[in-house]
Amino acid sequence: MTKKNNKKTRSVEDFSIDPDFVHFIPLGGSEQFGVNLNVYGYQGKWLAIDCGIGFAGHRFPGIDLLLPDPEFIADRADDLVGLVVTHAHEDHVGAVAHLWSRLRCPIYCTAFTASVLRQKFNDLPGSSNAKIHVVSPGQMLNLAPFEMEFIHVAHSIPQAVAVAIKSPHGHIVHSGDWNLDPEPVIGDNTDAAAFKRLGDEGVLAYIGDSTNAEVPGNTLSEMEVQRGLTALFGEVKGRIAITIFASNIGRVHSICKAAEANGRSVALLGRSLHRMTGAARECGYLNDVRPFLEEDEIDSVPDENLVMIVTGSQGEARAMLARIARAEHPFIRFNRGDTVIFSARPIPGNEEEINVVKNNLSATGVHIVTPLDTNHLIHVSGHPYRDDILEMFSWVRPKIVIPVHGERVQLAAQSRLALGAQVSSSIVPNNGSVIRLDPKGAEVVDHVRTGTLAVEPSRLIPADHQAIATRRKLQFTGTVHVTLVVDDRGDLISDPRVSTMGLIDHDSPEEKKLEHDLVDEIEDLFVDLDIDAKRTDDSIAEEVRIVARRFISDILGLKPKTSVHVVRV
Repeated sequence: MTKKNNKKTRSVEDFSIDPDFVHFIPLGGSEQFGVNLNVYGYQGKWLAIDCGIGFAGHRFPGIDLLLPDPEFIADRADDLVGLVVTHAHEDHVGAVAHLWSRLRCPIYCTAFTASVLRQKFNDLPGSSNAKIHVVSPGQMLNLAPFEMEFIHVAHSIPQAVAVAIKSPHGHIVHSGDWNLDPEPVIGDNTDAAAFKRLGDEGVLAYIGDSTNAEVPGNTLSEMEVQRGLTALFGEVKGRIAITIFASNIGRVHSICKAAEANGRSVALLGRSLHRMTGAARECGYLNDVRPFLEEDEIDSVPDENLVMIVTGSQGEARAMLARIARAEHPFIRFNRGDTVIFSARPIPGNEEEINVVKNNLSATGVHIVTPLDTNHLIHVSGHPYRDDILEMFSWVRPKIVIPVHGERVQLAAQSRLALGAQVSSSIVPNNGSVIRLDPKGAEVVDHVRTGTLAVEPSRLIPADHQAIATRRKLQFTGTVHVTLVVDDRGDLISDPRVSTMGLIDHDSPEEKKLEHDLVDEIEDLFVDLDIDAKRTDDSIAEEVRIVARRFISDILGLKPKTSVHVVRV
């Protein structure tokens, strides 16, 4: 996820594309799940679609979120006509507030996405001047030279849209996330008629969601989940907690209806859930469900009458589910006999974090239910399965298919699917591929530098920043710090000071002896150091660093991060 193209970044003037063709460049979201950022170039202007986050995982200590590096398009911000956000899932909208100050362009999205985005802007200073323009499905928008149409698609969040960009060679359909839910609980079905009309008018390229391209069959319906949850809730005797993606408003609706059918009240636990449901109500959704309980009302409700919707389905350490599982919530506890339902599937790479939460729950005696543990349907994907993608191909009949939104395996699966459906040209992109959308066949004509940024509390840094690499090393090898005080000739004038972290038990006299033995080793070194080695602080530090690291390696089998500070008086 963090790799970067080795080519040196070129100046804006050094990069050029044929102005007669639309070019597509995925800057993030192709090769990985999350950090979606896509740009289209045409006649010297640029259009961006989506700008989302990714989860950092254990390889990034101290980091929760990753963002796409916008350097390429930020360098061309004067020619960036706008940013279109297809929907309000974090992997499509979550980076906008972080990166808008580098783009400074108008934003276009539906009303629900705009409501979510405004809340994000309120949390991050520096984005108060952002202009958010609300668009609607069926609306045409002309951001010269890009003329586009927004098309409603069903998804697990309200008001998701695909984008159709007009070009002299035919429409370019950027699908966003979608499915063919036959019975959505929030919003309408995917607008098949609009896609068929585009197909009749001529589609040059389809740039589409690959998440489930390996999975046979068709999307199941969220309404079936509502029925499955209703049945499952009826079988549970005690308290229920159910964890979902906070942005899955359709699932919130299903849970509320299932709870109502079983005489249960619903409480929301987690800031992001309150924000998302607030945005939903602002846009006219969830008005047919009962008001949510406040947190301080939970204890007043009998166990058999309570459902808690909880954030943290991906094992996020700071989310509400993990905190309650660790007994860190000020007054809410899980007890033996409670049931926790995971109504979401793990994002690849999050399995370890999810298992940590499950283990904490099991230790408390909580009954855990996942989609694999029950005969009831308690989760469906918001993304198209293989037969859904084939149906989309039959509607739009593209000359070119560019799969995005997935890892290499998913992209390749959709590409094979396209070629098997007689699509004449398909390219599996890398992040940074510059793809010319030519009716004679798509072609990778160049490659631009891409990467990811890591979100720290007070700054954004490259995800391959040396500080993160060092933290990762420290997790596995520990540290040794040595301070030396020497005179002007480089001779020791006091005992070396050694401190270690992550190597020994400092409360154990036996293990503490290792530090004393290392001091003796360093003092022995100084006996043998010649005048040249003592001449500079750097040469002394390097000699001691090598000895200290070798000593620890011989004793413990570890090669710790070792730093030496020389003070010459």
